[in-house]
Order: sequence, then C-alpha cells, then structure tokens
Amino acid sequence: MTDVRPDVAPLFEPFTVKSLTAPNRFAMAPMTRSASPGGVPGEDVAAYYRRRAAGGVGLIITEGVFIPHEAAGGQSAVPRLTGDESLAGWSAVTEAVHQEGAVIAAQLWHQGVERGADPEFNPDVESVSPSGLAGDASPSGRALATGELAPLADQYATAARNARDAGFDAVELHGAHGYLLDQFLWERTNIRSDGYGGSAADRLRFPAEVVRAVRAAVGPDFPVLYRFSQWKQADYTATLADSPAALERLLAPLVEAGVDVFHPSTRRHYVPAFPHLEGSDGELSLAGWTKRVSGLPVIAVGSVGLQTEFKPSDVRDIEPAPVEAVLRQFANKEFDVIAVGRALLSDPEWVNKLRAGRQDEFVGFNIGKALSALY
Repeated sequence: MTDVRPDVAPLFEPFTVKSLTAPNRFAMAPMTRSASPGGVPGEDVAAYYRRRAAGGVGLIITEGVFIPHEAAGGQSAVPRLTGDESLAGWSAVTEAVHQEGAVIAAQLWHQGVERGADPEFNPDVESVSPSGLAGDASPSGRALATGELAPLADQYATAARNARDAGFDAVELHGAHGYLLDQFLWERTNIRSDGYGGSAADRLRFPAEVVRAVRAAVGPDFPVLYRFSQWKQADYTATLADSPAALERLLAPLVEAGVDVFHPSTRRHYVPAFPHLEGSDGELSLAGWTKRVSGLPVIAVGSVGLQTEFKPSDVRDIEPAPVEAVLRQFANKEFDVIAVGRALLSDPEWVNKLRAGRQDEFVGFNIGKALSALY
C-alpha cells in the first residue's frame, strides 16, 4: 500500500458505526444510473462498484434502489430490492465490493410525486405523495390515505431486510431532494390534517415511523443512515430548518427512532448553513451543524473535488478543485465521512490519487466520461 501524504492521513483512518467498519473516511455518493434493466443489477453494475472500491473508496452508497411499492418510481431500469433475480444481483455486487476491502450501503428510494405524471415503469399506477402536490404546490398524483402509511413503512422495512440478507453492510433512507420522505417534511408538499401534517412535529411523524420500521427489521446492530437536504429539485432555495434550533427539532425524532448516521446533502459542502449567525457559528456547514445538534456521525457531501456545485442539467466539462476545504472541515470536526460524487464517475481512482499526492492527475468531471462509466 502506498504511503499516505501527511496532510490527508487523518482521512485514511477507519470509521466504525455499530457493525460497520469502513477502512477510511471516503464514501461514494449515491448517483442514479438507470443501468439495471428490469430492476436487476447485472455483472456490469458489480464491476462499476468494484472499480470505485478498488480505487480507494471505503464506503459505497449505492444509487437509489426502489422499495417494493408499486408507485415507488417511474423508471424500470432503476434497480430494486425484491425478487430472487434482483437480490442475487445485489449479492454479487456486495461480494465484489467486499473483495476490494470496502463496505457498502443500499440507498432505499421512493420518489413520491417526483415519479411524475407519465412514468415508464408501472404507467397505470398513479403517483402518490403526502398531499397530491408537486414541488411547486400544483396538483399531481394523489394523496396517500392514512391507512396506507403503515404498510408503506413496512415496505421500506422489507427492502432493508432484503438488503441485509444480500450482504449489504448498512442501509440509507433517501429522505432528501424532494422525494417521498422529504415531501412529508416540507410544508409546501404536506398539507395533511390527519396527524401526519401541519406542525413540523407532525410532518416528521411518517419519516420517523419508517425509521422505526427499518430498525425493527434489521436489528439493533445494523447501521441505518438517513439522507436529508434543505434544497429540493423543485426549489434550490427551500429550507426545512432556518436555525440550529429548528435543525435540532427536525433531527431529534429521527435519532430517537433509530438513525445511526446522518447524510445532509448540500450542493457545495463548504457553504455555511446559517450565515446570519455571528462568528464561527455563521461559518459552520450543514454537516457541522448536523453533527453538533444530533450528536451522531455525519457524512458530508457536495461538489467535492470540483469547481462548481451540483446541477442535474450541467453538461459542461468541470475542472478539478483543491481539497483544502475538505481537510479544514475535517480538522474542525464538521464531518466523519466525506462523500465524493461526480469526481468518482470520471475518475474511479480519485481517492487513491489523493492518498498518494497525485492531485495533478485529477481529471475533473466530463459528461462523456461519466456516461461511459455507467456501463
């Protein structure tokens, strides 16, 4: 193993939470690929994740994987976590990652209203959400009935149990970016009056019930990660919490329900969460505030190693960026793990290059290279 350059050495210490131990503090961020025809991850998917594990990533977080609900998503080539064929495919993926010395978490996904009005997968099934509202508050799909919520939480639990049985080391609940769990949290998309909407505490009720169902399904020692965000696909300026106190109120019920690690998703990892605060508090990132108010380990993410923030429609060549902000935040104890996204699509060896001090070989992000990495 190549010696580690001294300034990044702390990021190459192991990270442990419950039964999971990652060999370093680098994660591969979840990125949708739609490369599993029929919902079944094939040999190419196993090779894709193996390359990133071999390239030095300690923790792989998969692309979003649909839970076994008929309206979970709109694309048939997004992988699933149900059925013998899909589970066998995932077993091959987890084995490939483990052979390279890394660990892997499955991200459990329900798109809710973001599935759209014209889904390609299960087109005859109407999209569902808390209140039948899209991110711009316009009518879309239908509202989930109160009686549907407990069975839906159980479907998250089934997916989590299947992930554990397929060899995954953890699961992550996708509660960010305006998808189903986030739709419950956001007052624009949740106007329910049945105890699952209204106050911030009531909007948290269903996501917390999902966490509890997953925790009961996988047992006390299997790590449960939770991804959340302020921004939504429909509104980059949206907020769920406008102060540290509001953030603590948001996260505390999820901690109590059984979350082990938070993954606050930001478009730029170094941007202050609450810049209106005075002094160093006004400079602290969302990851830093999440760690401070929750007391749990945190995964930071957002344009790591690149010059520009994440934009889904951005097809430009994006230049690599220095990692000094990552090193500064880690030294400031703002996060425990740093997730790398687009940089790893173009350059599977990104982590190993950083380890060896070969940053001059970073290739940035090129849409052509990213697309070729899908196969």
